Parts: sequence; C-alpha cells; structure tokens
Amino acid sequence: QVQLVESGGGLVQAGGSLRLSCAASGRTFGSYSMGWFRQAPGKEREFVAAISMSGTYTGYGDSVKGRFTISRDNAKNSLYLQMSSLKPEDTAIYFCARNRRIYIWSSDYSEGEYDNWGQGTQVSVSS
Repeated sequence: QVQLVESGGGLVQAGGSLRLSCAASGRTFGSYSMGWFRQAPGKEREFVAAISMSGTYTGYGDSVKGRFTISRDNAKNSLYLQMSSLKPEDTAIYFCARNRRIYIWSSDYSEGEYDNWGQGTQVSVSS
C-alpha cells in the first residue's frame, strides 16, 4: 500500500495560480500512472488530470484543459498539478491517486481505475 500526501492548497483569487504537490512513499512510484481528482461540496468526485509512468502521456478533464498541467518527478517520488487561470468553480478538495495497475497507461480516467488515494488538499478560489 502506498501513502500519498497532497500539499499546496490554499485560498487564491480568481485568475491566480497554485501548484499542488503529491508525495508518494515506497519504491514503485515510477511504475504507475497517476492522477488528480477533485470533489466540490455536494458534488461527485471529478477527474482532473492523469499522467503516464514516465510522463510521456497526459490526459485532462474538459473543464481544466489549457489551464492545468500535470507533471511528475520520479526521482523525487512526486506528482504535481500546476493550476493557472483559476476560477471559483475550481474550488474543491483535490486528491492524488495511483492507478490500480502497474506499468499500464490507459485513457480510462474513471475512479475505479485508481486504488490508492491521498487525503486531499483544499483549494478555494474567490471571485
């Protein structure tokens, strides 16, 4: 079981930027694709972005395309989400997650494809 710890959330004005980080435990971080999800109050958890094991491939939810960038540093066991042009509707708890299958990159971004989750970090965007 891997431990995932998110950080970097906070309160920012609309149009601003934030960079989220996710630190992973263990030695197999680079063998799994990773993702970011978010959950706003009263809403279901939503896919935000995913990245392949080496970082070659990425995928984004429609609502964040062109504004958010996912990246990773396997030497540091870390996953990142650079968020720009933030909007009030981006307000949510953001979670990082590890794909349930090793060495697999898939464009299936459903929650069921991820089986290890962090505790989340709150992002609040004021108008």
